[in-house]
Formats: sequence, C-alpha cells, structure tokens
Amino acid sequence: MNTEHFKFFQNKECEYFPCHKTNDIENFNCLFCYCPLYMLKGDCGGNFIKNAGIKDCSKCLVPHSSGSYENIMNKIKEVIEKGSDF
Repeated sequence: MNTEHFKFFQNKECEYFPCHKTNDIENFNCLFCYCPLYMLKGDCGGNFIKNAGIKDCSKCLVPHSSGSYENIMNKIKEVIEKGSDF
C-alpha cells in the first residue's frame, strides 16, 4: 500500500498560486503554505535574505519543493524546542 500522498497538496484555485516563482509548477507543494521553519531564523535551511532587518522568504522554495515534507519533519524538533522556550 502506497501512503505517500499525504506529503503533497496543491491548491491551484488559490488566488496566490503559486506564491513563489517556479519553473516546476506541477510539483509545487502547498502543504506547508506557511513555513513552520520560519521561527528558526537563520537556521531554517532555506534561501532567505534579510531586508531592513526582516526575514524575506519570497525567493525560498524549500517548503514547496520535492522532498519538502521530509526536510521539514527532520527539522520540526527544533521548532518544538524553540516553542517551549516561551
């Protein structure tokens, strides 16, 4: 039984689809519409820039690319640990 479909979701009816420029629209994953790694700041592993002191992820495709589910699930423990600091 193949149980991999939960790792990919695409909403082509979203008014923002795709929310980032991509050459691979068919594999654009919307599952992590808001990146759960954002709070890791510079340790998120994504392609971001700092713009006037604000983290700008507009060119980052990490949560939307192939393998994004595995990548995010591997780093989610760090997010949980940061959340427990509050």
